[in-house]
Amino acid sequence: MKAKTNTRGWIPRSRALALGVLALGAGALGVVHLGCGAETAFDCDRVCTRYKDCYDASYDVGACRDRCRQNAESDATVKAKADACEACIGDMSCLSATFNCSQDCSAIVP
Repeated sequence: MKAKTNTRGWIPRSRALALGVLALGAGALGVVHLGCGAETAFDCDRVCTRYKDCYDASYDVGACRDRCRQNAESDATVKAKADACEACIGDMSCLSATFNCSQDCSAIVP
């Protein structure tokens, strides 16, 4: 659908403003929707990868991430635990993370 233009070939300001507002609104909704899943995926991936790096080189990070994601979508507590675990482990050594973060991380990894 072609927008109406004035004699100079420009779109009137009010129409351009309305189109801009609609585009921004649609974009914002898309970012909010995608952002939720992406954040959970990142939290889960980081926690699962850290477990593999620290404790079990053959640990299936993909299965852990998928399980964590599914659980986080159906249970806000799991999402909160993934966030808390990720925040807790930060740059800690594996040994420090074990002693300081086990309560938060136990809902995500064994």
